Amino acid sequence: MTRRQNNNQCSGGITAIPAPKKFRVQKSAGKVLASIFWDQDGILPIDYLPTGQTINAEYYSSLLVQLKDILKEKRCGKFTKGVLFLHDNAPAHQALATQKKLAYLDFHRLDHPPYSPDLAPRTTTCSLD
Repeated sequence: MTRRQNNNQCSGGITAIPAPKKFRVQKSAGKVLASIFWDQDGILPIDYLPTGQTINAEYYSSLLVQLKDILKEKRCGKFTKGVLFLHDNAPAHQALATQKKLAYLDFHRLDHPPYSPDLAPRTTTCSLD
């Protein structure tokens, strides 16, 4: 008989279970939503949504105005024929106010189906034979 078995017999067969370790609980920083615009030459503006605010058509339209100003500043030689603009089908992007702002800013919207295979990441498998 091992020492542990002997101890269990003496205590009636009940072993003490150690208390689980308590970890220090720290409040999360929370979610942060960033709107990032880029072109073939790199990232243009990055906008962080203020806490407690949601993206709606008015907020998104103001981002588009900021984007046009930044395009004029950073891509002055390339900003002659308008902008081809691709975004997803989020409600703020599809709102009538946003569509009017895109037309006013001379941004030409590119449509795509919501689940286009051309925009989905491709996965490949390979076998090592």
